[in-house]
Amino acid sequence: MSTTGSLVEQFPAITRPGGGPPGPARAAAGASAGAELIRACQAGDREAFRELFELSKDRVYTFALRSTGNAAAAEDVTQRVFLKLMQRLGEFRGGSQFTTWLYRIVVNECVDEHRRGRRITGGEEDLARVAAPGDGMEAGILGREVSRAVQAAIASLPPKLRMPLLLRYADELSYEEIAQVMACSAGTVASRLNRGHKLLAEKLEAWKECVR
Repeated sequence: MSTTGSLVEQFPAITRPGGGPPGPARAAAGASAGAELIRACQAGDREAFRELFELSKDRVYTFALRSTGNAAAAEDVTQRVFLKLMQRLGEFRGGSQFTTWLYRIVVNECVDEHRRGRRITGGEEDLARVAAPGDGMEAGILGREVSRAVQAAIASLPPKLRMPLLLRYADELSYEEIAQVMACSAGTVASRLNRGHKLLAEKLEAWKECVR
């Protein structure tokens, strides 16, 4: 696994861990909120905010689940994201795409969840427990074990490497968009992606033969 492309091809669960939906660029759940809807929300229109919630909730929850590897933690992150969205939506001035601005809130909440040190699935013990495939495993069971190993490997990465990987390969953001979300340069994004890819490949080495 010498390239990022080969890693994603060998382990599709990187982009769809646990059978979740594909990235928002390929899913109806990723429909962008229009400027008119945002203005209505900023004016205090509750129905408009409900519509914004419906448009964005799957994207937020799926990213949080990929980041934490824990459904309960992802639900809490999602709730906090939308509470902050209600409180801070007036700060959005349209200088960037709304989705980029939203991702910044989501990433920050996921990092905060990691700092709290609770319910994050994917520590080294979790990875070691699933990264020892046995002989004679049924294909379906093996597939689930590989998916679990990928989730554990992703969640075990430090946030500054995990977030760019998820934003790039699961949510299909460009380097420039990731740089806006992460408040860094596109060059830093490229460096972190390279480091994250190498570390992830090392963690998944035990599964390489199982997915051929």
